[in-house]
Amino acid sequence: MRTPHVRTAAPCPPLSAVPSTLRIPLAARAFGDALFPQVAVGDAHARAWLAAIGDDGARWLADRPSIYGVLARTRVLRQWALAYLAQHPAGQIVNLGCGLSHYFQWLDNGHCRLLEADLQEVVDIRRQLRVPQGPRQRLAVVDIGQPGWWDRLGLPPGRGAEALFLMCEGVLMYLQPAQVEAVLAEFGERAPPGSVFAFDALCALTVGNARLHPSIRHTGAEFAWGPASLAELTAPHGRLRLQASDPVMDGFAPLFAMAGLSFQFFTGVPFYALYALRVADGAR
Repeated sequence: MRTPHVRTAAPCPPLSAVPSTLRIPLAARAFGDALFPQVAVGDAHARAWLAAIGDDGARWLADRPSIYGVLARTRVLRQWALAYLAQHPAGQIVNLGCGLSHYFQWLDNGHCRLLEADLQEVVDIRRQLRVPQGPRQRLAVVDIGQPGWWDRLGLPPGRGAEALFLMCEGVLMYLQPAQVEAVLAEFGERAPPGSVFAFDALCALTVGNARLHPSIRHTGAEFAWGPASLAELTAPHGRLRLQASDPVMDGFAPLFAMAGLSFQFFTGVPFYALYALRVADGAR
């Protein structure tokens, strides 16, 4: 595949700790297909953007499990989003903490809309790299760790609107528990019925232990939240239901699948998984 050329007016500024973690999924999507063709994603932009921010990917590619996990996670999120679009062809997808991802290349059906949002420093880099932005795409600055993000993004204000699909990858584990609870509560309170919020999470045992992660330890970011039980995911609001989960690392190696089953048996939660919460019509 030919790598698109990207011009930047000046070197991209360095990112702070948590935003700098976007380099890991970017490297995975840039070079991971050759390492793990069974979960290849075919990202047409990642290699050029990685080079444009001055990263050759070598540090991140040494962490093979994380590279596999990003690709597998991307495929599941893409699958869940496409399932939503099958029911809502002109629906809206919201990518919270979008980093330098570009899901529109896989999801654009000619009718859907995509809102991508992140912190100011990440949005500035997206603009500097001239990430493709069409008439059905919108880029916004938001900090979902602060209450009121739903209205700041201009999302439907009432429960009578069409269902939305929200995705949030590699973000919630860096927020404080009270912030995560508030994010989920705001989604449960404000989202139209049938809306889905897809996100990934490490379990509670990882909190405070980012130094043990082969990639995250190089960024300065720290894990601050992880569920200790599945019930914790729906507890913030009575309209929330756990629709699906996917232990994305099971396909990496048989040992991972066996260890994952054992871990969940003893702890009640996966070590790492993708979750999809759905908003019901009424409270439990």
